Amino acid sequence: MDFSALQRTSKIVDEWRYPEATARNSGLLQVDQAPDHRLYWEEYGNPEGEPVMVLHGGPGGACSPVMARYFDPARYRIVLFDQRGCGKSEPTVAADGPARALANNTTAHLIADINRLRDALGITGKMHVFGGSWGSTLAMAYAIAHPDACASLILRGIFLGAPEDLHFMYQGNAATYAEDPFALTEPGSYVSYPQAWADFLAPIAPADRGDVMKAYKAIFDMTAQSDAERRHQLEAALAWSVWEGTISNMIPDEADEGKFGDAAFALSFAQIEAHYFANHLFMAPGHILDNAATLARIPIHIVHGRFDLVCPLTQASRLVAALGEAGAEPATFVITNAGHSAMERETALALTAIMDGLPAIAG
Repeated sequence: MDFSALQRTSKIVDEWRYPEATARNSGLLQVDQAPDHRLYWEEYGNPEGEPVMVLHGGPGGACSPVMARYFDPARYRIVLFDQRGCGKSEPTVAADGPARALANNTTAHLIADINRLRDALGITGKMHVFGGSWGSTLAMAYAIAHPDACASLILRGIFLGAPEDLHFMYQGNAATYAEDPFALTEPGSYVSYPQAWADFLAPIAPADRGDVMKAYKAIFDMTAQSDAERRHQLEAALAWSVWEGTISNMIPDEADEGKFGDAAFALSFAQIEAHYFANHLFMAPGHILDNAATLARIPIHIVHGRFDLVCPLTQASRLVAALGEAGAEPATFVITNAGHSAMERETALALTAIMDGLPAIAG
């Protein structure tokens, strides 16, 4: 069977409502010094339209032009940018090393960067904030800090980042894997992706698999003294990156790892994620749900894949319950027959439909 063809049937291809476009404006915005951080940003759509701030996932992912296709270009002013340390922003982990790219790289810095970008682009009123996965986390953290700047939150693949959420994705049965790789000793994403799980655990010695994320962070933090150590770091970054890329799709394309198998992308993506996860996303435990009352003041639209094994549906369910307890159900809560990827057909179409149906921002 051609599994690549099967995987393509789950992806959105010709069903996009809006065509892929070229950015009408782009640039690098200086947001910090010592070390310098410059954010790469792009604008699409109507320069006089309702602003939409698009927050990519990861942490450590990047934006791409396809991310502008969820929005009516005649209605919306669409802003994409690469967060600190990744994509086309400067410096990056891959090009400049983690010491520079991870310095002054926290959730609080990213929240401040959104406001700096707003100011630089002359966005003075409310805006829609659109984010998936880690982008949903950052969108909610931004809204908690600056609720009056948010006309609505459009969130895909809710990520709350609690220890149990990370344990599900990165730990699973790792501690007992060497003795019995197919034992269901703990819940986890590995249950549905056994070969990808084997590849993910391969860079970690069996004795270190009691805490997989800690073991990976030790590899990334190592000052490589030899070509062998540098290869080991790259192999670990690729294993980390490809694991997430694979399990993001309900039907993985085993013939094409995409950007997740690119060395430069993987080095930035893996090390930034490990940096944030080792520091509890630079937020107090329970920060998102503890501030549900603030979020409940903002119309929230949620799309989540039923078969998401990067951010299981339980995370969206916890958010919806917290919003209900705060007195406001989400404006939209759509569960799609999809996994985690924003490029799966049902999820992409649901996000586009939500954007088409949003009430206009009051002038």
